[in-house]
Amino acid sequence: MNVYSGHKVDPLHIKKEDIYLEDIAHALSLLCRGNGHIKYFYSVAQHSLNCAKEAQSRGYSKHVVLSCLFHDASETYMSDLITPIKKQMKEYQVIEDQLLETIFQAFHIQLKNEEKNIWKEMDHLLLEAELKEMMPLEEDRPTVTLISVPDLNEHYYREIEEEFKAYALQLLEDL
Repeated sequence: MNVYSGHKVDPLHIKKEDIYLEDIAHALSLLCRGNGHIKYFYSVAQHSLNCAKEAQSRGYSKHVVLSCLFHDASETYMSDLITPIKKQMKEYQVIEDQLLETIFQAFHIQLKNEEKNIWKEMDHLLLEAELKEMMPLEEDRPTVTLISVPDLNEHYYREIEEEFKAYALQLLEDL
């Protein structure tokens, strides 16, 4: 496939050298959460930023914060599926896991065993907050307790793309 940076990538045989921050930031800033079935445009990149900022607010390591920022980065190279369908497609899950592992390696994200599920916890917490705010028929959901104040406002994709890149570079600076 052709990617934003002007490279060709084979998502089924991706290498660390194929992974560029600009491709991830650009693609995720253009992908809408909720398969597009939300009240307004809210990108996967913005969701990922909110996950990472929640992890940072909780005092987690830079590696954990980065894992939260990049937890959906496989969607740069393969389209996401809603959870009920994804659970039925084992090969899809294998490919997604392989992509994510390569992305984590490319950015030197190393998680201790006890840290490996934290990004999933942050993802779930933000999903709950997002559903209550953005999804029709979900306004009565219980409010989740977050330490950060997630930005759930609608933004122009370029703004989020730039914020994603800047935040990633800031976190990667001292690894």
